[in-house]
Amino acid sequence: MTYTMNDHPFAADLLHWYDANRHPLPWRANRDPYRIWLSEIMLQQTQVETVKPYFETFTSAYPTVRDLAAAPLDEVLKKWEGLGYYSRARSLHRTAQIVTEQHGGIFPNTVEGLLALPGIGRYTAGAIASIAYDIPAPVLDGNVIRVFARLLDLPDDVTKPRTIAYLWEVAEQWTPQTRPGDYNQALMELGRVICKPRSPVCGDCPIRAGCAAYAHGTQSERPVKAAKAKTPHYDVAAGMIWDDSGRLLIAQRPAEGLLGGLWEFPGGKQESGETLEACLQRELREELAIEVSVGEVFAVVKHAFTHFRITLHAFTCRYISGEPQALGVQAWRWVTPDELRTYAFGKADRAVIDALEKRRGMLL
Repeated sequence: MTYTMNDHPFAADLLHWYDANRHPLPWRANRDPYRIWLSEIMLQQTQVETVKPYFETFTSAYPTVRDLAAAPLDEVLKKWEGLGYYSRARSLHRTAQIVTEQHGGIFPNTVEGLLALPGIGRYTAGAIASIAYDIPAPVLDGNVIRVFARLLDLPDDVTKPRTIAYLWEVAEQWTPQTRPGDYNQALMELGRVICKPRSPVCGDCPIRAGCAAYAHGTQSERPVKAAKAKTPHYDVAAGMIWDDSGRLLIAQRPAEGLLGGLWEFPGGKQESGETLEACLQRELREELAIEVSVGEVFAVVKHAFTHFRITLHAFTCRYISGEPQALGVQAWRWVTPDELRTYAFGKADRAVIDALEKRRGMLL
């Protein structure tokens, strides 16, 4: 027997497996919707083991949604530093404020109410509603998509909107009325530890009896995904701009957009036919209205974002003239090297700071 969309025969077997094998994760300590929401936002495109220490840090610093709402955004970004996808942190902070101000510090107990909050989509709303409030709302993340694609031996490209819409229908049909939160967590855990992207452990799968891909031997071919386009690469120049008193100029990125609200060594993307030195001087004029003397390359850092890669070339620069102005940045500050770690930087800039601290340590 294999499963079809109208069947719902495996929930009991899945829950039995989950009850015996569930991993003790910190956000499973209770059904507090604040903790569940926080974990789900952190787990978006991020591995469980990476999230654990960040979750502990946040719940220790901000035990309730009101505490998070009251914290300065810069502080929240600093605590989020290294977790990536910083738009999540900005939405997290805004949602905490809305829940505090408009909902009395209590998360909505309906899918519709949760969907109205920033940063909460259909998957996250379903996870919170089912786990915190026992509402039979479906979830569909990467793990669940993989499980369903194999159960159904689905030949369709799971990156296509039509296929995703169909899988949401499947998820709706298969979500049980009883223990929907545990069922959803069991599905996600099954995808994470058994129905893995490569080399699924089918022998340990509690629902393999109805898995069409297992029956047909097509596990390694499911889910079907279109080949990814070549990832573009950009060269970026950044300035480590020193003044006569030994301070460095740092700039805060605009609140919206890539790495919004984080601090950086100012600069920007190299344009066609432009040297990196000319690029840096142009960017500093456009963003801060300053002139600098560009010196030697201090550090070169390679970094990959979701849809593109960069090589960051950090130059040692000497400040010449022009009172800094926040033209293309949110703010700017002169800071000592020892103060750099108090600001939230992206990963590439933190690598430059690491190199600076190592160089200073060698000179001491």
